[in-house]
Amino acid sequence: MGLKHFLSERFSLHGDSAQESEIKESIKRNVEFKGSNLWSLIFAIFIASIGLNVNSTAVIIGAMLVSPLMGPIMGVGLGLGINDLELVKGALRNLLIAVIISIGVSTLYFFISPLHEAQSELLARTTPTIWDVLIALFGGLAGILGSTRKEKGNVIPGVAIATALMPPLCTAGFGIAIGNWHYFVGAFYLFFINSVFICISTLIMVRYMKLTRKVFKDTRQEKRVGRLVLTIVALTVLPSIYVAYDIVGKSIFEQNTARYIKTEFNFKSTHVIRKTAKYNNGKKELEILLVGEYLAKSQVDDLERSLAKYSLSGTRLVIKQGPDAKQQLNINELREGILEQLLAKQKDRDDDTAAFPNLGGELKALYPQIVSYSLSEATINRLDSNRTDTITLFVASAPKSFKKNDEKRLTEWLKRRLNIDTVALIVVNKSN
Repeated sequence: MGLKHFLSERFSLHGDSAQESEIKESIKRNVEFKGSNLWSLIFAIFIASIGLNVNSTAVIIGAMLVSPLMGPIMGVGLGLGINDLELVKGALRNLLIAVIISIGVSTLYFFISPLHEAQSELLARTTPTIWDVLIALFGGLAGILGSTRKEKGNVIPGVAIATALMPPLCTAGFGIAIGNWHYFVGAFYLFFINSVFICISTLIMVRYMKLTRKVFKDTRQEKRVGRLVLTIVALTVLPSIYVAYDIVGKSIFEQNTARYIKTEFNFKSTHVIRKTAKYNNGKKELEILLVGEYLAKSQVDDLERSLAKYSLSGTRLVIKQGPDAKQQLNINELREGILEQLLAKQKDRDDDTAAFPNLGGELKALYPQIVSYSLSEATINRLDSNRTDTITLFVASAPKSFKKNDEKRLTEWLKRRLNIDTVALIVVNKSN
């Protein structure tokens, strides 16, 4: 009983809750878009559009704080929670007005803007992921929780930043301005997901807090309204569950394909220039564009068989190389693909280098004549065969030549210190 009382008191939402009338009035007040609310929306659109255009995260965050888009979405959730159909209708009407204005103004901005290149902040809003669903769900819960407190604190601004309603709408306007419908659909889809899950979160919290539902004098009308509310909730929740499930499947598929390509397409003279993972209603396809040495049919067969190891069974693998690849390649893609691989290899080399400990202090104490040193993994290409080996290379600079005994002792110490079998030692005589 003591533990139950402790948990009940600790997690209670009623201690610092505002009056019910104040909660409802606070949410309803932010539903309508007119006057200052409408101008705040327009200013937020311009700020977000500029931030997306110049790829500035700070400016985009500022736009999210200014944007009043959360109001009508939470109004829909509140209306469904307390059986207030008039509130639901009004909130949906205002949300539609806000969406039309947002897309229209952002389209106009991007149409006249001299910058038409899709930056990383824009591209991030064109492909929804499961994380966007979770952020919208928990962000919505935090938002309605903050709206029901006596002291609002910094919850609402934080939710506005986390759920990011304004940037997807501006990205949809960018898609219209440049005629890219893929951007438009992806961005609007992200906005739709955020809106639906914020609405669902609001409905859940309103019902959990047991806010008074609207009472009808006519019991038949009350039942009719109740059925209508349940229908609206079902029409909202069921598609959103399907959407979330589809996004989870797509996210897992993309992770698995990335791991598969990184591990299996590690060829010395063949490079991946473009990879396209397609996931549509459970149908999976992976298209890979290669340049360099032509892969034999046996190698392609091995690649297809290895799909199962990465939970990619049933995925259609399309490998384009030789003439097929050349027809689809352009010089920019080739340059970007090669650069991407070079950066990845450089990162691997950096990671390998970072694996070595800093021996400066120990070397200074043991061999004070050493001025500087370098420690790295070196590649040995054998001329009598196509085989390559790697070896740990230690290069030291000293003001005078090491004696043979010193070199031998240093070599043995390095092998013990680095826990390796072989090390190549080069001592450069600075006095020569």
